[in-house]
Amino acid sequence: MNNLSVTLIQSNLHWESISENLKMFSEKLSSVGKTDLIVLPETFSTGFSMNPKFEETMDGTAVEWMRKMAAEKNCVICGSLMISEDENFYNRLIWMQPTGEFQTYDKRHLFCISDEPKFFTAGTERLIVELNGWKICPLICYDLRFPVWARNDKDEAYDILLYVANWPERRNVAWKTLLPARAIENQAYVIGANRVGVDEKNISHSGDSMVIDALGKILYHKEQEEDVFTIELNYDELQKVREQLPFLNDADDFVLNEKRKIKSH
Repeated sequence: MNNLSVTLIQSNLHWESISENLKMFSEKLSSVGKTDLIVLPETFSTGFSMNPKFEETMDGTAVEWMRKMAAEKNCVICGSLMISEDENFYNRLIWMQPTGEFQTYDKRHLFCISDEPKFFTAGTERLIVELNGWKICPLICYDLRFPVWARNDKDEAYDILLYVANWPERRNVAWKTLLPARAIENQAYVIGANRVGVDEKNISHSGDSMVIDALGKILYHKEQEEDVFTIELNYDELQKVREQLPFLNDADDFVLNEKRKIKSH
């Protein structure tokens, strides 16, 4: 299996300005060389707003921008958007391929301290996608606090657990603790792509984007500053950890009360 190149974009965001954010990310992506995957933060086109004035449909401006940029960079691009569909609103991660095909994941755990549960509809299906033979499970921000939803399956194991986020600085101890925990317990690489800066609600974000290996070792960590960083993940090293420490084989079997559906592409 070939190694996988992943590029994280840690950036400030323009509040409720789709055009400004897309312009900014276009400029940042122009400096990215050959890579397999580009990861943008949660709600990258608006910031963590729940203003229905800025929701988009699946043929909206930001989705079309993702399609265009994925084709230009010849790689997958992922990040989440406010999406309106069938009279519901979703915090939806788009997994955009260079062919223009895409998969989606709707945020399962809506942040109870904000108005997110009042505005968005929670997702019910976890998504596992395949990229160059790697299996990847993309999740969103608050999902990080719920290990059952992220639990690796023995029968359909993923290799990378990926979180896009607008995680606030005042709770960054939890962010920096739980990301390595998810890597260790699931014996997978974990990627956390967060934003920086202060939003219009005066909430500060420290970034702290990270890449962690299956033993919990931090391979990349950036705080406070904007950054565009590409890292190569080694598949052989991942498999070596799993072979030498076959802990996933001893994991408990369980079923959620609300049956979990897993889409695999």
